[in-house]
Amino acid sequence: MHISHLAVVMPAYNEADGIPGFLDEIATSTARIADRVSIVVVNDRSTDETATVLDALAATRPDLHVIHADHNRGHGPTALAAYRAGLALDPDIIVHVDGDGQFYGDDIARVAATVPLQDVDVVHGVRRSRTDPWFRQALTAAVGVVVGVAAGRRIPDVNTPLRAYRPAVAADLVAGIPDDALVPHVHFSLREARQGMTVRYREVASIPRRGGDETGTMWGTVAAPKLPPARLRAFVRGAAVELWRVSLRPARGDGR
Repeated sequence: MHISHLAVVMPAYNEADGIPGFLDEIATSTARIADRVSIVVVNDRSTDETATVLDALAATRPDLHVIHADHNRGHGPTALAAYRAGLALDPDIIVHVDGDGQFYGDDIARVAATVPLQDVDVVHGVRRSRTDPWFRQALTAAVGVVVGVAAGRRIPDVNTPLRAYRPAVAADLVAGIPDDALVPHVHFSLREARQGMTVRYREVASIPRRGGDETGTMWGTVAAPKLPPARLRAFVRGAAVELWRVSLRPARGDGR
């Protein structure tokens, strides 16, 4: 089933080297499944040349919509801003993917096409052969256990950034959590299960981050650390508190 208008939304931070090729690959792959494709990139106040690169691309590409954040907010809030900007374009299907380019364009298109093909609310791209450090994979697995218990069923790759939604579903999920949420996709996964949404899972390849630094920017170094860096440990503590407060804590009888 062909899609009339597909919106691909992504947060980006320090992706100057890899994002041009990634955007080209997405455009080529999604053109096979959609009559019109809009790509929304929210630049989270990058410290490299990402802003300059994106502005130059947008000047020649009518499909590309670039938003520059007025200050650095982190991945979660930037992802939510990208969702809101994509929804404002009134697409038939909306897909989220991170700007680091750790997925193939064909897998992104396949995940998007599954929504109308199988008439479902949500499709998750479940990463196989992840190239992330062991502690990030262990963290995802641990969060998956906690969320699976709360949801009453196992949710594969609970925090995957590759997801396709019907716009009404995405709008409801975005509206249901704070704008500054650190881990919006974990909240989404839990709410999808609790609300009985029809969810499908598609295995996708996980590839190294595109550009010069394959390890990403969470720890800010070129070489991947062997142990969780302090910045990541602090993020995990904050995310755990948020997850409890927003999605896991039992509802109070007084409505607060």
